[in-house]
Amino acid sequence: MVDTAVQAVPPRLTRRWEVSPVMPVEVDAALKEFIHPMRQILYNRGFRDAETARAFLNPALSDQADPFLLKGMPEAVARLEKAIQDGEKIAIYGDYDVDGVTATTLLVEVLRAYQADVQGYIPNRFDEGYGVNKDALATLYDRGVRLVVTVDCGARSPREADYARARGLDLIISDHHQPGEELPQVTALINPKQAGDTYPDKDLAGVGLAFKIAQAMLMNHPLNGINVGDWLDLVALGTVADLAPLQGENRAMVASGLQVIRKTRRQGLFSLAQVAGLKLEKTTAQDIGFQLGPRLNAAGRLESALAALDLLLERDAQRAGELAQKLDVQNTERQALTREIQEKASKIASAEGKESLLLFAADESFNEGVVGLAASRLVDQFYRPAIVCHHGEEFTRGSCRSIPEFHITEALDQCADLMVRHGGHRAAAGFTLRNENVPALVARLQQIAAAQLTGLDLRPSLKADLELPLARLDGAKLFMLIDELDRLQPVGLGNPEPLFVSYNLQVRGARRVGRDGSHLKLTVSAQNITYDAIAFRLGHWADDKPEWVDLIYALEINEFNGRRSIQLNVRDLRPSGGNP
Repeated sequence: MVDTAVQAVPPRLTRRWEVSPVMPVEVDAALKEFIHPMRQILYNRGFRDAETARAFLNPALSDQADPFLLKGMPEAVARLEKAIQDGEKIAIYGDYDVDGVTATTLLVEVLRAYQADVQGYIPNRFDEGYGVNKDALATLYDRGVRLVVTVDCGARSPREADYARARGLDLIISDHHQPGEELPQVTALINPKQAGDTYPDKDLAGVGLAFKIAQAMLMNHPLNGINVGDWLDLVALGTVADLAPLQGENRAMVASGLQVIRKTRRQGLFSLAQVAGLKLEKTTAQDIGFQLGPRLNAAGRLESALAALDLLLERDAQRAGELAQKLDVQNTERQALTREIQEKASKIASAEGKESLLLFAADESFNEGVVGLAASRLVDQFYRPAIVCHHGEEFTRGSCRSIPEFHITEALDQCADLMVRHGGHRAAAGFTLRNENVPALVARLQQIAAAQLTGLDLRPSLKADLELPLARLDGAKLFMLIDELDRLQPVGLGNPEPLFVSYNLQVRGARRVGRDGSHLKLTVSAQNITYDAIAFRLGHWADDKPEWVDLIYALEINEFNGRRSIQLNVRDLRPSGGNP
């Protein structure tokens, strides 16, 4: 165990409940074509007139910007075309998460359609670490590769770019992560966040940028029978799994990508859905986030992401089935490892007797493929920025997860002199540093957190779109509302699932459910109307259930034995004052 003066964490805090303000009368009138709850939900998402609301509810790929607006795109396409024409060996170099794997798959398949000599390369998390590395570039050069296209990595790799150039290896970097102050000097750098880039949508995922490269190539040189939209299934997988905001072009691409997934001809995806028990014809963004994405990620977390890449490229049903089964088994192992590391990390982070504003835990036994998930669990549990690290013989590799009040990558930027490499987003990041620098890093990050977070009411907030008077809504009206809510799909980051609040509901029944009894099954009534409800991870309320409760919940339809019923999917509950 690493001795890192880490302070204790506070006990789990109750959530702060918020309800969105009621829309003004003039907005209500402007959105009158929609039913009332939908008008309020659209208002909460920033829409003030029917025209923009309709455009949001009917996302269209035709609204996408020209890919050649991306800085570096003309140079990238020209270099790719030359490589194809000259028969050069090309490597697509991706990250080991779902975003990187899907982006790699996409460009490999598109370039193969041009008869290019192309191969995919995914670095091994455990042997090579995150991002572009010199040994991998040397290996690719020795294989005869003369052009490397990175996807979802490389924006913070100026030294590696210098090495590639010295070896005579051309680099095209496509990456959506925030670039550092020093940009890599390469044939083309495609990153909408770089200075001077005029592309209007800055929130594309790595696979979204790969799609734009494919789109630009097919605009320059169309291929008979090839439609770039056929690869939107990969864009949907990577964009949702990487938690890119589902607004703008991401929303349009994911919405169309879900349609491709539901009619998939991709054998690997079909096999993965089978082992997950998922009906592809009804796939939602939530299914990607909770079913498909974690299984694709499991390979890179425990072994090598090449298994996930092979699965998405595989066309043979038997081989795809074997690979999907392997990922499913690895996902189960990953879940157990995450729980184990979370528990141990929580104990390490609670070793001292003071309250801390940033959690840090490092240990030799922590699997570095799972430390990010454990950090996410700690954020959920304590609502503090959390860093969990694997402490190796020479280097410590960490994954960071944060809260909205604290930009974790900017904090790491202030510690750049201590680290070998780092990078990420506002809410998630990773780094590598030498072991002797760990205490200094922890001390500096604690100082930064104290400067930014001291005095703030650090509690997770849960925001409802509006109050729903369940006592005045019969089943028919709720079914109609749920049908309307489906128009908001895909939901996720940037377009959250609509939540409602209802007060003073009488509890008719409550019991623990689930394998370990951690979930709560409820029956509640609003006057004489009774509703079933499920509350995940709230099973402890069954031991001391209130007679009356307030609920924040999502509406959903529960289908069982051909019968459809309305269910409240409870996100939080609290005792209420009783019968109004």
